[in-house]
Order: sequence, then structure tokens, then C-alpha cells
Amino acid sequence: MNPALTAPAVGTALLDDFSLEMTGKDVPGLEEAQGSIPRGTRINITFLAGEDHGMRLAAARAVKRLGFVPVPHISARRLPSRGALEEFLSGLAADGTAGNVFVVGGDPARPEGPYEDALAVIRTGLLQRHGVRHIGISGYPEGHPAITDHTLWSALTDKAAAIRAHRFTGDVITQFGFDADAVLGWLEAVRARGVHLPVRIGVPGPAGVRRLLGYATRFGVATSASVARKYGFSLTNLMGTTGPDRFLHALAGRYDPTRHGEVKVHFYTFGGLRATSEWINGFRLRG
Repeated sequence: MNPALTAPAVGTALLDDFSLEMTGKDVPGLEEAQGSIPRGTRINITFLAGEDHGMRLAAARAVKRLGFVPVPHISARRLPSRGALEEFLSGLAADGTAGNVFVVGGDPARPEGPYEDALAVIRTGLLQRHGVRHIGISGYPEGHPAITDHTLWSALTDKAAAIRAHRFTGDVITQFGFDADAVLGWLEAVRARGVHLPVRIGVPGPAGVRRLLGYATRFGVATSASVARKYGFSLTNLMGTTGPDRFLHALAGRYDPTRHGEVKVHFYTFGGLRATSEWINGFRLRG
């Protein structure tokens, strides 16, 4: 890290080219928040159960219309058929929103169709055929409750190799966490394994503590009392709202691009696009 830069300065620099996440139902929230989000910001659109292709396509169109870069998700295990994947990609291509996608395995314990994981989707050849140029893939600094560490590392390196082999650009977006030390250690391990894609560190936007802990439990994120204190909340007091101020300052304090590579920040907004974007603007002013 450049010794001339303070941790707050690096912390705000990490927010250059941040990205946000929304669901297909969050278009009104994005319209409300648009004035506080820089034009050209990458906005990921989740691929949730209970939403259909039409809703996802409409959300991608709205993101583009409002001056942002849509990054539609493709959940491999939720695709019932190759035809469903082609239909979704064709719709994106027709709307001019297919350039950037995020491909993830997805939540179902058993695939609903022919795709076991994200790598299987990347290897179909359908992405480049429909104009995809950039692929995001997932990373798990604190592991995954249903997947072994060995499998996670193999998946990450295999997907990075496939992105390179098919001449896509790409990045890694991580699951959110509360422990900057765990994230930085994982980044070093990623680079040691020869994966040099930019990494977008997943960070929760400002949210109620109880809600954050609910998501953390769902995704297997560590929430020990010591980690909670470092992040800025107590496990014995679940009222109130907390933001990632301490996490970002801790990340900035030890971030070294020579060891950790290119790092950016990705915000999980939990439906609070305006609250998150306003928090980011305030953090920059405070920094």
C-alpha cells in the first residue's frame, strides 16, 4: 500500500467503481435512488425463485434506461432446460443488456435442469453466442455451509480458467462477511492459486442487525461475538442499524495491491438501494 495514503483515503478509493445488487422487484427503489448513484455503475440483478424471465429482463432494461450497467444473474441450478437458458440470453441480447452477466450455481440442492454448476453454463458456448463479453463468478472467503473448501477452490480456479480460455473478461464477487482479516487472507490464497481476476468484495449495505444476522445464518457467514464487535454491533443487542464503516476501514488498513490484486466493493442492498447509495456518499465525505 502506498504509505502516503491513509486508511480512510484508501477506504474511499476502494469505493471507486463500486457495484450494487438488486432484485427484479426493486425497480421502483432504483428509480428513487438514481440521483445518488453515479451513472455507469454496475448493478447486478438477482435470479430468484418466484421471479420469471420477464421480470428479470424488465429489470435489466430499467437499469440500462436509467444510465447504469445491467449485470443479470444466471442461476445454473434454477434453469429447467437449455432452451430456458437460450430464451433468457436471447431476451437480453434483444434488449442490449447481455454484455455483462454473473453466473452462479444457485441454491437448489438438486439442479432443476441440465446444469450442475456455473462452469457448466460457461462451457455451453451460449454466452458468447448471445453477445456476453464479461462474466462474474462467485467467491466465498468464509466458505459455504453446503460445499467443501476443496470443491470451492476447484470451482473458482476452473471457472477463472474457462473465462480466460473463452476470452471473456471477468471478475469475482464474494459473499458478504463481517471479518476483514478473513477476506484479506482469502485474497492472498486466491492470488497464490493463479487467479488474477479483479475481486469485488461483498459488503452489506446499512441494515438492521437482526436482518443482517438472518442473512449471515442463511449463507454460513461467521458471526462470533468477537467478529461482531470488530464489525460494529453486539450479538446481545439486535436493535438498530449498522453499516460497514469499520469493515471498510479495516480492509483499507491492510490492503496491499501487490499481494491482494485489484479489489473493488460490491454492495448487497437488501432492497435498500437509496439507503445504501446515500451511505456510500456519506462515507466518502467522511473519508
